[in-house]
Amino acid sequence: MASDMEQLCFHVNEKISNIKRTLSLRNLGQEPASNTLLSKIGDEIVVVNELLNKFELEIQYLEQTNTSLKELCDSLEEDYKDVEHLQENIPAHLPQVKVTQSLARESNLDPAEPLKVEESAPTKKPPKEQRSIKEMLFITMDEFNGVPAYMKSRLTYCQINDVIKEINKAVVSKYKIVHQPKASLNSVNRNLYHRFINEETKDTKGHYFIVEADIKEFTTLKADKRFFMILNILRHCRRLSEVRGGGLTRYVIA
Repeated sequence: MASDMEQLCFHVNEKISNIKRTLSLRNLGQEPASNTLLSKIGDEIVVVNELLNKFELEIQYLEQTNTSLKELCDSLEEDYKDVEHLQENIPAHLPQVKVTQSLARESNLDPAEPLKVEESAPTKKPPKEQRSIKEMLFITMDEFNGVPAYMKSRLTYCQINDVIKEINKAVVSKYKIVHQPKASLNSVNRNLYHRFINEETKDTKGHYFIVEADIKEFTTLKADKRFFMILNILRHCRRLSEVRGGGLTRYVIA
């Protein structure tokens, strides 16, 4: 019986202690100092949240930059392979110079005596000279840094030059058809040829230009908001100009 009374008293005392603690916390929450502290904690949470958002945006920017650098590396590797191929396949019609004396014997030659060389005669008739097609120059890092921040937004140097590379692809593809004899064109290219000629104006005569349809025809670029932002940067850097008329915008290579 005494044991039951002790347990009952223990539980009652514990409940009374909990009630006192609850009342104490309630009173603590109503004190001005506590309210000030809670307000400061809330402000700090807001600041931390803003920092986390900034970190997230920075991570996205670094991921985009990393992707662009990988694409640039792939492009450089392709260019290096092209250079190796050109080096290994020098056209036969180019003159080849052969030195008739070894380097060891050259040291004994009279400095006043000219070095004798043999030139191989051209074995083939040089091919007919092809008309060169003007391409857009890539922008430099200094030019990129000079573009206003509101125009660049989150675009990177590599992304802009990647678009220039695609535009050049469209220009070359278009004017290869324009320069090709009309009789040698197939039906598809003949239709393209007529469109190209009809799109020319007196303001584009003697200049190389493309329209949005050429971008869709010869590249994988999408004419979206990002693409037109880059075109605006290219106009700022004087890489192209616009000639409008007949419902078309012609992008003229500067």
